[in-house]
Amino acid sequence: MSDTPRGPRVGIKGPLMFSAFFGVVAFVTVLIFASGGTGHGLRFDLAFSAAGIAFIVCLVIAAMLSMSYKENAEHLGRGDGVNLRSEDRLKRAQRRAKGAPAADDAAEPGHEADGGAPGSPGPEA
Repeated sequence: MSDTPRGPRVGIKGPLMFSAFFGVVAFVTVLIFASGGTGHGLRFDLAFSAAGIAFIVCLVIAAMLSMSYKENAEHLGRGDGVNLRSEDRLKRAQRRAKGAPAADDAAEPGHEADGGAPGSPGPEA
């Protein structure tokens, strides 16, 4: 068995079904509305054209979205640096209120972790 991941990104079944659904919707819609009333015949030529166009357009869009998919880097989800989690900010504020210096306040003099420039007063001032 191979180590390749299986899911909606690597499968073709999902985008094909998605495109086929919209092709059928376009076919039925154009078949009904392009006739111009009950006195005229159904326009199968326009319906097949619309279904083909809808199928191809949806398939190309699904392929483009699939190719542009990229996992985020692991360090982006940790919540350190400028993008701290709210929970970490609250814990740090509680430690400061108690008078104990926080272990993660290494950047305290410039408040770079809070988004300020070095030497700026920061959000507490």
